[in-house]
Amino acid sequence: MEVAVREISPREAAADLLVIGVFKGAGLPDDLSGSPGADDFQDAYRKTTILHPEGHGRVLTVGLGEQDEFNAERARVVAAVAAAQAARVEAGSVAWVLPETEHDDAIAAGLTEGTILASWRFERYRKPDEDEPTPQIEKLTLIASESLSVATDVARIAAEAQNRARELQQLPSNVATPSFLAERAAEIVSTHEKVSFEVLDREQISDKGMGGLTAVSQGSTEEPKLIVLRYAGGGSPIGLVGKGVTFDTGGISIKPAQSMQEMKMDMSGAAAVMEAIAAIAELDLPLELIGVIPATENMPSGNAIKPGDVITQYNGKTVEVNNTDAEGRLILADALAYCVELGAERVVDLATLTGAVVIALGSTYAGLMSNDDEWAGEVAEAAERSGELAWRLPLHPDYKELTKGTIADLTNAASKRKAMTIYAASFLEEFVDGRPWVHLDIAGTAWDTDRQYVGKGPSGFGVRLLVSLAQDLSKT
Repeated sequence: MEVAVREISPREAAADLLVIGVFKGAGLPDDLSGSPGADDFQDAYRKTTILHPEGHGRVLTVGLGEQDEFNAERARVVAAVAAAQAARVEAGSVAWVLPETEHDDAIAAGLTEGTILASWRFERYRKPDEDEPTPQIEKLTLIASESLSVATDVARIAAEAQNRARELQQLPSNVATPSFLAERAAEIVSTHEKVSFEVLDREQISDKGMGGLTAVSQGSTEEPKLIVLRYAGGGSPIGLVGKGVTFDTGGISIKPAQSMQEMKMDMSGAAAVMEAIAAIAELDLPLELIGVIPATENMPSGNAIKPGDVITQYNGKTVEVNNTDAEGRLILADALAYCVELGAERVVDLATLTGAVVIALGSTYAGLMSNDDEWAGEVAEAAERSGELAWRLPLHPDYKELTKGTIADLTNAASKRKAMTIYAASFLEEFVDGRPWVHLDIAGTAWDTDRQYVGKGPSGFGVRLLVSLAQDLSKT
């Protein structure tokens, strides 16, 4: 989507739809108060009114709610509301009059993000309907100070990256295989000169002693891949690890059939990491990134790992695999250990890891667990600013007891069903070698969040959070 910031009067905006936000109680602008449609005007939050002022084209008003409650998140929401109305009237271009606030950069970014995210459609497998083509916003103009162009450009790049992650999530698993993810990594490298990559295949993964990824992948005929993306922007290396299970049946500990089709999105963490790195490279931020993505299917077969088997992870620790549906922590363990070995000084991992986090936090917050207060605080601040929220859950030595195995160092599934989200994080902590580390369990936020600008489908959660974090780190 083309995004521009222009210092013009609303009447000069050459757009199919002009959008004006109205704070509660402020009333219509004087030049619109007598327009056709004005009698239907509502100023409540998210309420819309279409006006047809003489000589002014079509104008949409959107209720912004109370002025002191308006923030970047509300800007994303009202932008999504406006985008939906634009689609209904088949507007290919939209001009937004920036509301007057104390945080113009954040509001301009929010309007940009909300418009782009809400305009995303997954149409790859539908035949085009020539009689009723899908309306699409091709241009967004913000009527505001041109000094906001930098903020809107960052917002555009991050939102477009998030939409690419959503595209990866929504692809069926017979298309978005581990090899497909490796091909996407190659595309990113071909587009950005500061990004390089390597891909390990099944034999190389096994030869390196990555017992978790080897074990999980052995039930599938699809080749596993260990994808490493490096962004050479300078500075201390930051590790980003994303879970890339391209389809998760649960393995021998098979999942219920209901909603199993959603398990094509068990690679949401991988999608977020890959597309965030692409966005950070496009922004040319001055920091060093090491992205590690363990990609595999988890399938039942005569070759599949069995409950009770013992494996050896990349860092040498042994694990009793007591539940093959707790596979994410096994592949992440290898990836985290490898990421640290490659030189990452601090690490963030993103994974659709536990159903328990959905029970605890719903789809509003991702679960955040960390071994380092300062690092956890930095990630949480980036989450808050991006609107991709994360709530910190505690780690404690008592939880570590749950991870101990009977005949091996660790077990991937504790016998007691206690604090399952935290237990999984405690397991992962065994593989970061004491580095400052944050684990984000995004099982509740990766899809079906019902947020106005991403709806019920894939959300691409984590892309804007990581871009926001990278912006912070690049300033220090």
